[in-house]
Amino acid sequence: MLLHVENSLKGAPAVDIADVGPTKYSTGGSLKRALDVLVALTGLAVLWPLMLFVIIAIRITDPGPAIFGHERIGYNGRRFKCLKFRSMVVNADGALRDLLERDPRAADEWAQSQKLKNDPRVTRLGKVLRETSLDELPQLWNVVKGDMSIVGPRPIVSAEVTRYGSHFPAYAATKPGITGLWQVTGRSDCSYDERVSLDVDYVKNWSILRDINIIAKTAVVVFARKGSY
Repeated sequence: MLLHVENSLKGAPAVDIADVGPTKYSTGGSLKRALDVLVALTGLAVLWPLMLFVIIAIRITDPGPAIFGHERIGYNGRRFKCLKFRSMVVNADGALRDLLERDPRAADEWAQSQKLKNDPRVTRLGKVLRETSLDELPQLWNVVKGDMSIVGPRPIVSAEVTRYGSHFPAYAATKPGITGLWQVTGRSDCSYDERVSLDVDYVKNWSILRDINIIAKTAVVVFARKGSY
């Protein structure tokens, strides 16, 4: 079976996706979805008091919306709003444009990895949320809705599609995840090319046991606060 990537990406051609990832197994997609729903609903039921506390803390320390949705590319090339607790100042996109225009070093770092190790847009509370990965808890709702999976490739923005090049079909063959190989291997310390390679490896060698193993390793990495910024 071949999946057809929606031509919803401006300037991106339609792509046929090879039968890789959970879809290559007759029960793979169902097993993965069952694990997603179980983990996401359990997480929301257990963590809602913590999530409420984070919402209140954000509103007090930096007035503005506590949760925001950033457009990302998902399964089959579809766009969706990836939810996060706000860890940056309001109008962070505009602040980023201004920063990259006046700071060549920051512009080079962003071009290389799509991240800034010392990002001035991140608030004091936001730094803590990122170090503990608490900023990603709203994505449990993305999982319940079916936009994301607990484990999968790192959700990318449309501008990154061209950087994935011939590897984009593998990325689009499954739902992006809250966690994945990139997170348990080095998180933000991985180079961009390494993250792409890890995403492709995950999709091509998917198994439900591997998902469970990655979930277990994620807990260790998060508690160690390793490589997150």
